[in-house]
Amino acid sequence: LAGPPFTHQQMPRKMVYYGQTSCEQDTERYLDVVKYVFSCYKKEVPLVINTMGWVKGEGLLLLIDIIRLLSPSHIVQMDVCDCKAMPPLTPAHVHFSAGLHTKGKQQSKCKQLGAGGMESWKYPEGEDMSAPQHKLLYVHPEFPRAGAAGEVRVHSSILRDMSILGYLGHLQSPDIGAVLPLHSLVPYQVPFNAVALRVIHTDVAPSNIMYAVNASWVGLCCIPEEVRCQTDGPVLLTQTPVCDCLGFGIVRGVDMEKKLYHILTPVPPENLRLVNCLLLGNIAIPNCVLVGQQGIEGEIPYVTSDYNYSI
Repeated sequence: LAGPPFTHQQMPRKMVYYGQTSCEQDTERYLDVVKYVFSCYKKEVPLVINTMGWVKGEGLLLLIDIIRLLSPSHIVQMDVCDCKAMPPLTPAHVHFSAGLHTKGKQQSKCKQLGAGGMESWKYPEGEDMSAPQHKLLYVHPEFPRAGAAGEVRVHSSILRDMSILGYLGHLQSPDIGAVLPLHSLVPYQVPFNAVALRVIHTDVAPSNIMYAVNASWVGLCCIPEEVRCQTDGPVLLTQTPVCDCLGFGIVRGVDMEKKLYHILTPVPPENLRLVNCLLLGNIAIPNCVLVGQQGIEGEIPYVTSDYNYSI
């Protein structure tokens, strides 16, 4: 819990590739992903849910949706020092507040005698009072700049790159020695008609799909439907599936003549047999992988310094 994530990566029991670093653009799919992953939890061990740091505006409403969806027994809420705090996420606040996609329970007013004219709230008659009630543990830090967001974005992008590099490290030999550049490793050959393709974060014309996929980071996924293809071209999905992700890889080349993807991945062969879908998201291969290719004379593949920003 305390160390940087890239230093102790483990294969999760259940994983979905969301494909973006923020869920602002598609909160409904985010909730669908949370439901899908949470359905695997059998309650045989305690579960710690690490929520994200987006807690303003719609982020707070989404957090209320998630609390309502997962019904935790305890919530640890860490306040931000020197900043306007979010409201305490008490059971009553979560119960009555509207979320982004869920409605709060209806409140009814009642006059309470002896309260100085102040109105109090009660549950409507017939309301189910047996809803799960969490315990709120409220932490207020007393050191300056705790939770300040200014430098967090830079650090989070570096940590994401380190996580990807740590994952790609599994492609290297366990023997201590020289680290091999990725272009010297032998990729898997995957026929176009063996896997379905989907770009998650944007619309790509079918004629341009290979330009998008080439030299990209992809989630290696398993959809329940059988992949069927009538043509020699790639199999394209029209919607983003919520499905199991078995690991990740790099499409290091596309052979248009032989209709093959060349994919580098540390996922073991017994799991690769289950992969029938490649999901491409808004997650980039770290720049150092592309810029630092060894033994290259002339132009570095996939790297340009003569870039036209008007494109």
